[in-house]
Amino acid sequence: MLFTAFKIKDIKTDIGETVRILRKNAGLTQQDLADKLALSRITVQNLEAGKNFTIDTLLKVLQHFGLLQNLKSEIARVKEDAEDAKSLF
Repeated sequence: MLFTAFKIKDIKTDIGETVRILRKNAGLTQQDLADKLALSRITVQNLEAGKNFTIDTLLKVLQHFGLLQNLKSEIARVKEDAEDAKSLF
């Protein structure tokens, strides 16, 4: 298996690009999304640019677009795998 070193900056950029696509596909401006989530437009702009967004901002956006359950499921899977690995020792 080939491991690729991912940088946090790259992941933040990917998240921002994905949010931009989701927002545009929903026919929303940055201001529209900000208003729906009780955020500022600058916060949405920063998120889309991959700049210093909080986990709370990301979770609000994921919830708005119906993706929060996907994240929760992935976290549960990782937790379960970790618990299974721990039980082997």
